Amino acid sequence: MSATASVKVALQVAEVLESIVSNCLGPEGRLVLCTKPTGEVLLCRDGGRLLEALHLEHPVARMVVSCASRHLKKTGDGAKTFIIYLCHLLRGLDSIIEKGKDSWLPEYVQTQERHWKNCCLWKFVSQILLTFQAQTLDYVVDQCLSKHFLSIFKSSPKEKALCRRSLKSLLEAYFCGRVAKNNHKFLSQLMYDYLFKCMVYESGVEEVLEFVDDCFVELNVGVVGLPVSDSRIIAGLVLQRDFSVYCPVDGDIRIVIVTETIQPLFSVSASECVLNTEEQFQASQSWIMERTKAIMNYLHSQDVKVLLSSVKQPDLVIYYAKLNGISVVECLSSEEISFIQRATGLFPLVLPQTCSQPEIPNTTLVTSCKPLILKSKRYVHLGLISTCLFIPHCIVLCGPVQGVIEQHRDALHGAFKMLRHLFKDLVLSYLTQANNQNDTSSPLLYKDSKERDELQDNGTDSIQRPYSHIPKKNTDKLATVQTHLMVDSDSEIASIALGTYIPCSTPQNTYQTNSILTCSSQMKTEVIDDRALLIESKFTADSATENNRIEMSSESVQATKSVSKGKASSVSSKSVESYCAASISAGCVLPVGGNFEILLHYYLRNYAKKCQKSEETIVSMIIANALLSIPKILYKSRKGNESFPQMYIRTIHALQTHQPVVSTQRGLESVSGKYQLLTSVLQCLAKILTIDLIISIKRQPQKVYDQDSEDEL
Repeated sequence: MSATASVKVALQVAEVLESIVSNCLGPEGRLVLCTKPTGEVLLCRDGGRLLEALHLEHPVARMVVSCASRHLKKTGDGAKTFIIYLCHLLRGLDSIIEKGKDSWLPEYVQTQERHWKNCCLWKFVSQILLTFQAQTLDYVVDQCLSKHFLSIFKSSPKEKALCRRSLKSLLEAYFCGRVAKNNHKFLSQLMYDYLFKCMVYESGVEEVLEFVDDCFVELNVGVVGLPVSDSRIIAGLVLQRDFSVYCPVDGDIRIVIVTETIQPLFSVSASECVLNTEEQFQASQSWIMERTKAIMNYLHSQDVKVLLSSVKQPDLVIYYAKLNGISVVECLSSEEISFIQRATGLFPLVLPQTCSQPEIPNTTLVTSCKPLILKSKRYVHLGLISTCLFIPHCIVLCGPVQGVIEQHRDALHGAFKMLRHLFKDLVLSYLTQANNQNDTSSPLLYKDSKERDELQDNGTDSIQRPYSHIPKKNTDKLATVQTHLMVDSDSEIASIALGTYIPCSTPQNTYQTNSILTCSSQMKTEVIDDRALLIESKFTADSATENNRIEMSSESVQATKSVSKGKASSVSSKSVESYCAASISAGCVLPVGGNFEILLHYYLRNYAKKCQKSEETIVSMIIANALLSIPKILYKSRKGNESFPQMYIRTIHALQTHQPVVSTQRGLESVSGKYQLLTSVLQCLAKILTIDLIISIKRQPQKVYDQDSEDEL
């Protein structure tokens, strides 16, 4: 199959996948019923589970699903949107080529023969896409879209003080599109409670999210046959196995971990034991028994009450453990042992090879160690005392069938991944000028005095704007877009307005912002038309730099801007102190309902109007049009003034006239997650466009064996 046909096939594959996931997108999405070859029925609306349930044979389909799953594994969100974006991008590229608009292609592509022209065409487009994403898209997000960002933090992202009401809105919007409508509020509240129970203090939220994301399998237990409402949070750790020996003990309990059998062996590794007579065998057995007894007595003398073992212990160990009042839990997985070590700092017991007493470098205390019965199964409940910022808690997920529990488990795990990604700065490829002066940020706008008083009464629990590292360009010329909230009397988020105004005053408690690189050119436009910035510098790693930005020496930075005649005008770097990579600050969010897509669509369309390069104009318009596919689906069932055309016209008019853009949708979504999703789709599309040939193999190739023997040779 040729390169041209491969793009057609990729579009067909994407359209089939889109028809599956588009019906379950958004809060009004429907459930999809899938039947597996085993007879199992899957009824869900989670994009990741739906894509994994498909048995795909086409290589392009497998590659697309693999890219979407890889993105989902990293960010925990966006599987359905990934497919929809990709489908509309392929459709836009196909329509451009079908119309014969190839005048923007370079000369070496147009002069090729038909087959090689198609191959060179798609490879050229793939390079344009990657360049556009790394330069132009990052520029638009950093300089234009960032002015609309809200923050999930109360004050500055550096303090990590969470706005709890904003976090609730974020979680409710996340679960609304992944689980059944009658369960999403319950699960969002369950996760909200779990997160705050596990935190020592709010500034340690990143460590808590990292811990939970890495060890989520050990931190949840599924119970089949109970309603979802019976799901609850249990303090401590629930081990999914029963005691081999249980000896009740009150008060604090000392535990120890072993990773090998306590009973000595006849011989150590790489050696052998020779027994010539029956007396020698009896003597060795007696020595093993006495040795095991001595070790267990020693553990008892050290006040050890619980023995956690990753291996199956012999009956002799179990016998002496019971005599000494030591509870034993066997066959713990390596993940469970690693979790306990990570949470408590406990090291395994080292058994000596000689007759000396075993070394117990450290033990740890637990508040309780009791059997736990959930439905008809028995578990071990450990009340761990953590030595880190994470306070161990376990989620008990209940459901009528196993499939519902698995869906809720995946949704919860994805939510933790989403939050972990949200609470980190996302570094962009776009470079901005580092400004050491104290810039200012403008106060929030309010529609009237009543709204201002209501928002002030709410204190720090209102949504605030991120401060420290969202750069601004020429604040005296460019209007600063600020975002404010309209809050009802019951302190619920009723709607969110995105307003534009010229700052007129400077508050005292403000945070620093950065200015961008300003290019001296004859064209006095706000958008740099040519994004091909030539950077020749030596990067100096500075781990102490705020926001983890990449600082560069000012003497080694040189930016050139191409002119239509091929000449280049250099920007002097002597007047600039340093440059840093722009970033999307931690905690940046936007209202749900397609706000990210419409805002980015508006700014990309404006960029395309001012851009001088035809290929950038076309790519910018293709991406801008593809972005509208999400709000079109979300507002598909709305009628009248709530329909997509009416909403789109109002939004664009408000942006053009610098008026507040009011969103009636409740809930928030991560900006870094949406941006990372778009870049992942562009990278997947670039990979598809580089396919030269698709070979369909119906069966596994047979192995060919050489019939000639070595002797014959």
